Amino acid sequence: MMGEIRGVDCGISGYNPLKNSNKPNSDQEHGSNIKVYKNVNSRNPRNPRMQVVVGVSGSHVNFVGTNYSGEATTPQLCNYALGVFDKESGVLKMVPIAANRIFRLEPKFVGLEQPENERPDEPKEEVTVERADKFRNLTLMYSTKKNIRRDEKRETLRQTEDPGKQENMDQKLKGIKVNTKALEAIASTANALNIPPYDLEATVAEKAYPLDKIILKGEWDYLLDIFELTQAGSDVDPEVYPSFVCNRVHKLEILKDESKKKRMAGILSYITHLIRFKDKHSMDGVSSAKRHKLPNILSQKFSSMFGSANDKRIPDEKQKLLISYVLVLSLFVDDFRSDPSDMAKDLRINPITLRTH
Repeated sequence: MMGEIRGVDCGISGYNPLKNSNKPNSDQEHGSNIKVYKNVNSRNPRNPRMQVVVGVSGSHVNFVGTNYSGEATTPQLCNYALGVFDKESGVLKMVPIAANRIFRLEPKFVGLEQPENERPDEPKEEVTVERADKFRNLTLMYSTKKNIRRDEKRETLRQTEDPGKQENMDQKLKGIKVNTKALEAIASTANALNIPPYDLEATVAEKAYPLDKIILKGEWDYLLDIFELTQAGSDVDPEVYPSFVCNRVHKLEILKDESKKKRMAGILSYITHLIRFKDKHSMDGVSSAKRHKLPNILSQKFSSMFGSANDKRIPDEKQKLLISYVLVLSLFVDDFRSDPSDMAKDLRINPITLRTH
């Protein structure tokens, strides 16, 4: 694509690219040329990256325009035309622009090439601490509880990944003396008796089995399904939840304290996950566990606690341990006066056999 520019003059800057070429003593050839470059390796063949270069003989300045930077990147919602006014005849002619494309030509000095990866027209967004705080405050004020919990988890992970805090934590851990013999004794005793963590020095029933060692702190956020159902006024589906859970949901309505209600609902959800995990790895309960959604954090925990090399079936000793966990948690729900009849139905065990646990 070739063309010629005559009498070009920039009214604002006063720059005339033909100034030097119009001198009578100039040996350089008059005229100008227009070149169009197209990227043959463009990812979008219908709209390839193009560059228009307008050069003038004898000038060290080229005018360059692109279709991938500046105004060319904005949506073109109208058609463009060029108006040509003839003063002698008083006629105004509107000339359409080919392909409806307009390139803004910017002066580029010959020899000063711009790196290909540099795009001055693209804004560089800097995420500052102040802006992050504003987003966090907006989330707390207007977002859903789910998004708020998600941001809190991200903030916790970000703090734990801080190198400075990690070094301080490592130094503190180095100063702690670990009694390995005591840990081995506790682990061997717990595995031998097939019972959840317990406290022999407890003076009340509630502290005999420390709940915070059975359900860890980070797991409570994944046990809100029953609590959210009751808050919405929905019924618990007997096909989804065990009969023990369905028969105890009404206790949540009695509790006025929201923290206690959430704690009770979390225990019921944990019991549900334990029973469905057992069903998933047994021949007679696979159908009831097909539609159950077990959180990944609990799935990994249960697999390490009750699983084996053969994932299709839980070993007998591990199965007894799982049943013990279910029975201990049922004590918290029934104020440590539990009736194992409906629990035996959920675990698919004879009630008399269940009492031996």
